Amino acid sequence: MERRDFMKTASLSAVGAMLPSNGAAQAESRNRRSPNIIFIVSDQHRPGLSKRSGFPLDTSPTLDKLADRGIAFERAYCTSPLCVPSRISMLTGRWPDAHRVRMNLAADDAFFEKDLYQVAKEQGYKTGLAGKNHTYLKENALDFWRSYQHWEGHIPAGAPKEYKEYDHWLGILQANAALTPTPFPLELQYPYRIVSDAIEFIDNCGDAPFILQVGFPEPHDPEQVPKPYWDMFPPDSIPSRRGGPESLQQLGFRARWLYGIENASYASEKNWRRYNSNYFGMLRLLDDQLARLHQHLEQKQLVENTVIVYLADHGDFLMDYGLARKGVGLPECLTRIPMIWSGGPVKPSSIGATASVSNADVMPTFCEAMGAEIPHGVQGRSLWPLLLGQQYPQEEFRSIYATAGLGGLYYQQSDDIPYKSASLSTGNAGAVDPTYGIGWDELNKVTQSGMQKMVRMGDWKLIYDMMGYGQLYDLSTDPGELKNRFNDPAASKKQQELMAELLMWTIRTQDSLPTGPQNAKYQTKWSKQHNWYSPYREQPPDTAFIP
Repeated sequence: MERRDFMKTASLSAVGAMLPSNGAAQAESRNRRSPNIIFIVSDQHRPGLSKRSGFPLDTSPTLDKLADRGIAFERAYCTSPLCVPSRISMLTGRWPDAHRVRMNLAADDAFFEKDLYQVAKEQGYKTGLAGKNHTYLKENALDFWRSYQHWEGHIPAGAPKEYKEYDHWLGILQANAALTPTPFPLELQYPYRIVSDAIEFIDNCGDAPFILQVGFPEPHDPEQVPKPYWDMFPPDSIPSRRGGPESLQQLGFRARWLYGIENASYASEKNWRRYNSNYFGMLRLLDDQLARLHQHLEQKQLVENTVIVYLADHGDFLMDYGLARKGVGLPECLTRIPMIWSGGPVKPSSIGATASVSNADVMPTFCEAMGAEIPHGVQGRSLWPLLLGQQYPQEEFRSIYATAGLGGLYYQQSDDIPYKSASLSTGNAGAVDPTYGIGWDELNKVTQSGMQKMVRMGDWKLIYDMMGYGQLYDLSTDPGELKNRFNDPAASKKQQELMAELLMWTIRTQDSLPTGPQNAKYQTKWSKQHNWYSPYREQPPDTAFIP
């Protein structure tokens, strides 16, 4: 048994024997054609940047079309606004406090019973990855593996030298924004190569159902694009920000410290319009490659039997408050993500405007789509009935929850932490990395210090930390989260409601997998109704103290 599996000595079949099986779901799976599954995961893609969302620049026409044909969840959130914890939540359906990975350096510590790919293999699916992984997954776990990082991509045998030259050029940028057009053609860009790999996998699956992750490392830094995407959205056309560096005083020391890193090692504030221009150009490049992939599915007549979801692992500051990338706190620009479902039996509806969902919901949704049982310990909720246009309890999706931080105390200005010694680990690597030149790491021991949890319900959002400090925002009037209403008497009722909601989510996302000796386990009652809680809330426990 692998180290990340939740039982190191007891067999999983023994645990399964304690629990009632869902024979109906398995029978249904055998009696229908299993849908193909494609989940497209971009990195650091902030939502709300398309014409359909009201954004003035036409960055994502293909995604807008897919949203019109399917369902776009406008209140979709990541479990944690950094790559590895968020991506592991997608694969396991568990929040970071349960899968036990709260930073990018600990992927192999993931703790779960079964992940999405293991379930798919049990259902007879061909499994593939084309693009960025950044989880515990290893090549031998899948049938097809083409891995990419931010400056290291799969190079086919016999490929011309320009492939390696392009990878080296990306490294020289050291994750900053390029100030000139990329001197390499579109065909060397990772999104183009990844879609080519995805098409190869699809074409080699024959009649077998398949599950494929298309992992775009973009629009994550380095912000670079070739022509014609360079200046497709010129710097002088970039919309204004929600606030510049003048907002940092309200955001606290860690945000100011992050701003200091950026501008001590790279002129982020000076180049903020170029950063955003390149980012929006990359969104359009990505979108054109999505169109290429979708056209291939149409040519192969696969769209009607392929469930497709596009989502991201987290968002981007996009120079709001003078900050680039990610790194501090749980603001909307980092925790909200795009999530668009289309294809197969997905029925277009406006349900995405009201239902609050998480990327942890993706795994149980795909389990139900495949006709498989949702594994024990999964905390996400299946969206399958919502996607099919079936009835669902609105209360189940009234709020959503996310978390951030490594724990311990916050580093503060009095700690006097030099930028070069601010690594996540205890080693010598610092927040300023001179490997190729001038670079900086936004995920470091200062920005990741402490622990915060958030809940959003309706137009309101609450953030609470380990010190007992709170933030309360009315997003309908304060989308930039600059007017903290925590302890405002006029918002006391809303604060009380959200504090109770946050406590519920905190308890709900504790790990519920059995541990300890095999002969000392109680039988746990698990939801068989899409992993939902609402049906059970309608029949409260037989306790006088619980309303």
